[in-house]
Amino acid sequence: MTAVSDTPAPFPDPLLTAALAADLDSADLRSEPLRRLWGEEADDALARGMREPILRAIADDHGVLATLGRLLVLGMAQPTRAAADALPRLGVDGLVALGLATREGDDVIPTALLRPQSFVDADGVGEWWIASDLDEVALDGPLPADHVLGVGGASRTLAETVVPVQVDRALDLGTGCGIQALLVSRRARSVVATDISARALAFAELNARLNGVTNIEFRLGSMFEPVAGEAFDLIVSNPPFVITPRVDGVPAYEYRDGGLVGDALVEQFVRTAPRFLTPNGIAQLLGNWESKAGVAGLVRLEAWVPTDLDLWVIQREELSPLAYAELWIRDGGTTPRDSAFTPLLTAWLDDFAARGVTAIGFGYVLLRRPAAGDDAEPLRRTERIAQPVSNVGAALGAGLAAHDALAHGVPATLVTAPDVTEARHFLPGNDDPSVIELRQGGGFARTVNVDPALAGFVGACDGELTVMQIAAALADLFEVPLDELWAELEPRIRSLVRDGLLAPGE
Repeated sequence: MTAVSDTPAPFPDPLLTAALAADLDSADLRSEPLRRLWGEEADDALARGMREPILRAIADDHGVLATLGRLLVLGMAQPTRAAADALPRLGVDGLVALGLATREGDDVIPTALLRPQSFVDADGVGEWWIASDLDEVALDGPLPADHVLGVGGASRTLAETVVPVQVDRALDLGTGCGIQALLVSRRARSVVATDISARALAFAELNARLNGVTNIEFRLGSMFEPVAGEAFDLIVSNPPFVITPRVDGVPAYEYRDGGLVGDALVEQFVRTAPRFLTPNGIAQLLGNWESKAGVAGLVRLEAWVPTDLDLWVIQREELSPLAYAELWIRDGGTTPRDSAFTPLLTAWLDDFAARGVTAIGFGYVLLRRPAAGDDAEPLRRTERIAQPVSNVGAALGAGLAAHDALAHGVPATLVTAPDVTEARHFLPGNDDPSVIELRQGGGFARTVNVDPALAGFVGACDGELTVMQIAAALADLFEVPLDELWAELEPRIRSLVRDGLLAPGE
């Protein structure tokens, strides 16, 4: 079993965190200044686990920003005098008191990383300082079981998928370092952030104080236990969904392993979350789901959600048991060169084989509780999207709004989304296109094949003419009865509205 960290959790004292924030601000410890300091190529290399390019770039630089870059961003020991000069308000004693460093002889030894993290949301661009445990590069080895992860790929993915709605109360379940709670705090009156790890909550509270965020409450406990009897307008979660064999010798990392067998943690979340949603409340999470015993993972996932709830699942990728095992063994800092790699791989593959697992899906799950008195047909949508996506949260929000609008029939007027373009493909010598495609520039970047009638309809949707006026004109043009043309067009128009290529007019 992997050992737990031998360093104490941070102590988020408000006066000390305020002094640290003032020093970081004075030093301009932010993404762009650091990127200018050591260069774009070196900065990109750090994201791939290499710090040597940065060290070469700042080898002769002993200024404040370079010192803090080595100490806090890279997690490297620095001379006490240099650290004290870089932190004039907090001082080395304050850094130690916060639990972010220790002293060893004439050096300050960092016990945590503290990195700037940029974000973009509906309110604009911003940046926070995010503290977390030392990573495998700084530790030069596998991670402790109670490791508190910084802002990783999954964190950024969830942040991009959250529907940008203003809410009264929000819940971040399994907050980790607190990044989702910080993001949601910008559009919620109050946020509750929970975690099963006291160490994670200490980091999350430190990060909130460090960035001057005061509307987050932190609670210790598993799953929904800390919020029993409460309801929220928005629930977000990047839970510890990684499927891990329950055998001796396989490390159970708190930041990614929920302690249950297979995808049971995701199942527990989607079955339980609706009870904690207000009417029209939304729950969103990232997760894994297994295909096994001949049943596809998406089919199993849909069966977990009551049929009176809105459900939208987007599977971004699907891995074989071998690819999945290798991914997460490497994530823990163990590579094929290490002697522990093969026993870990064997344990994973044996577990999947014993339970009949043939593939593991990954993606986004959105649940919505109907509004009071809403008797519309619930949204039930599961799909696989492999192409690059953008502005996913906004696209999900627009999709929900489109579903609600279609509950009352096709809107009277429609407008073509501004990111939609048309492509026509011709065979040599032919004047009529063999293929007409509508392409979505943002959101889920969908490509839809259409016929000339539907292409003409979309081209005429400027919000001025009504839907039926456009349909009548097309019926005359193609010399077909209006009712026949409408029966053909209507379901495909509804699909274009659901997918965001058409939107309700004013």
